[in-house]
Amino acid sequence: MMKRETIIRFDELTYDELPADEKVLVDTAVDATSRSYAPYSNFRVGAAIALDNGEIIAGSNQENVAFPSGTCAERSACFYAHARYPEAKFEKIAIAARGTDGEFTAEPTAPCGACRQALLEYEVLAGHDVPVILMGREKIYRLPSVRSTLPFAFSEF
Repeated sequence: MMKRETIIRFDELTYDELPADEKVLVDTAVDATSRSYAPYSNFRVGAAIALDNGEIIAGSNQENVAFPSGTCAERSACFYAHARYPEAKFEKIAIAARGTDGEFTAEPTAPCGACRQALLEYEVLAGHDVPVILMGREKIYRLPSVRSTLPFAFSEF
């Protein structure tokens, strides 16, 4: 038997340390939380995706009483981005979340497994790493790629 280790390196930053383009992306994800429809969980998530054509697409989680018929913010954004701009490549993704108290989560909130898998598909289509920015009230994480969020991804690529 061989023991192995997976290490995920990422940057921990404050909002002020972000470059201007990443501040815009985080601000868009933050704003998208206000369009969340989350009457059941009261957990509001916003996602923003920067495309190589200069567009920024936002999405928010949308719940349904027939759980789990709703969709997460990340999949809402990525599916719309590709449906609207099928030739555009993903460049960066930002995610923000408000907890049940209505405040932004102190720690950054990562995408669920289904969203990680969906986002990975678009990273593969982009042909390059797509950084992921996770916004928290107290800190921000910048991961180098979607794949870094899902080290044992299901993939045929």
